[in-house]
Amino acid sequence: MIYYLLILLGFVTRFLPHPANFTAIGAIALFSGYYLKNKKLAFALPMAIMLLSDWKLGFYQWQLLASVYLSFAFVVLLGTFIQKKKWFFSFPASLLSTVVFFLVTNWAVWQFTPWYPHNYAGLIACYASGLPFIKNSFMGDLIYTFGLFSAAQLAILVAKKTKSKLSFILVGNKA
Repeated sequence: MIYYLLILLGFVTRFLPHPANFTAIGAIALFSGYYLKNKKLAFALPMAIMLLSDWKLGFYQWQLLASVYLSFAFVVLLGTFIQKKKWFFSFPASLLSTVVFFLVTNWAVWQFTPWYPHNYAGLIACYASGLPFIKNSFMGDLIYTFGLFSAAQLAILVAKKTKSKLSFILVGNKA
C-alpha cells in the first residue's frame, strides 16, 4: 500500500502546478532508502516515478536525464546510509541531497549543453543561474521529508502502542 501512496505523491507533485523543483521525488528517494527493506525496490521506486512521469512530461537530453536519475540514486543510497541512525537524521540528509542534486545536475548542464562556455567562468555562471531553483529544492525536499518521515514515525508509534495494549489485554485474559 505504501508503494502506491509514494508513487501517487511523486506523480501528483510533478504534474500539479508547483514552483520549479518543488516536488516530493527527493524526499521519496530518501524515505525509500531509509524505510524500505527491499533495497532493489527502494532504488526502483523513485526511478519508476521519474521514468513514467518523464515519459508523460517529455524526455530531454540523455546526459541531463542521467544526471537527474543518478542524483536520485545517490539520495536513496544516502537514505540507506542513515538507516542505522535516528529518523531525524533525515533532515540534514535532505539538505545534503539537495546540494548534491544541485551540483551534479548543474554540472551536467554546463558540461553537456552549449548554454554556457566550457570554462571556469561558464561553470560559475551555470551554478549562479541555478541558485533560484535550489531555494525551491531545499523547501520542497525539507517539507516533503518532514511529512513523509513524520507520518512514518507516527504510524510506527501508533503500531507500537496498539501492539503493547493488545499484548497487555491478551496477557490479562490469560492470567
